[in-house]
Amino acid sequence: MREIDVKKISEVIKELSIETNEKLPCDIEDRIEKAFSTEEGLARDVLGTIKDNIRIAGEKGIPLCQDTGMTCVFLEIGQDVHLTGGDIREAVDAGVKEGYGSGYLRKSVVADPLRRVNTGDNTPAHIHYEIVPGDKVRIIFAPKGFGSENMSRIAMLPPSAGEDGVKDFIVDVVRQAGGNPCPPVVVGVGIGGTFDKCAFMAKKALTLPMDRYSDDRFYEDMEKELLERINELDIGPAGFGGKTTALGLRIIAAPTHIAGLPVAVNINCHVSRHGERIL
Repeated sequence: MREIDVKKISEVIKELSIETNEKLPCDIEDRIEKAFSTEEGLARDVLGTIKDNIRIAGEKGIPLCQDTGMTCVFLEIGQDVHLTGGDIREAVDAGVKEGYGSGYLRKSVVADPLRRVNTGDNTPAHIHYEIVPGDKVRIIFAPKGFGSENMSRIAMLPPSAGEDGVKDFIVDVVRQAGGNPCPPVVVGVGIGGTFDKCAFMAKKALTLPMDRYSDDRFYEDMEKELLERINELDIGPAGFGGKTTALGLRIIAAPTHIAGLPVAVNINCHVSRHGERIL
């Protein structure tokens, strides 16, 4: 049994709060560079502005976007870990509070969805817990802006919809979103499971590397086809048209019931922020 003090988790969360809001993952930045090299006209100009924004944020240590997101945290906790020193949720929220305070990041969380009173420190974080083999804790930090979150959708399709029905739904979600989620977007897809599991998988798919595809050949082919179809929509950077509507698309699938075919699409803007640490 390995002991880990939750204060270490607070420290990591604080660091990731600032880092992920100021610097994009390398795979996303590389995709933007690649898109810039192939676009023309206004689409290329928009991508050039995006590149300038990324550079300035990195040089000056300021947020990539004014919406610094609701903090989504994935905790993969080894079954041979004993967390000590306090409550894990309180530790995560303490890290968020410190990071968003010292990093001068916008506080965007309201305590109740209808009464709309801001909590003032961007807490509470939305935490997903998974117990996994081993004696380590993997922390994935993904602040999520709601311009893109609001464009996400879930459907409980009948099994008869089949593969074509799933693909058409995914493409149609991006089509209806149009320029609202600040394209070029990143698309996370969950297929299978239950209503809640499906949405979770779509969210976590956004944290997967976008410079590669699924290890499952079937889903690799689907990811490639869907990315191609989405980029043929001509929504383009900032919605002004172009060949780059999406920078990447990843799918996570899971077993489901014989009577169901859940599909969730979680859209991220080009500021697809996430980072991780392993303790």
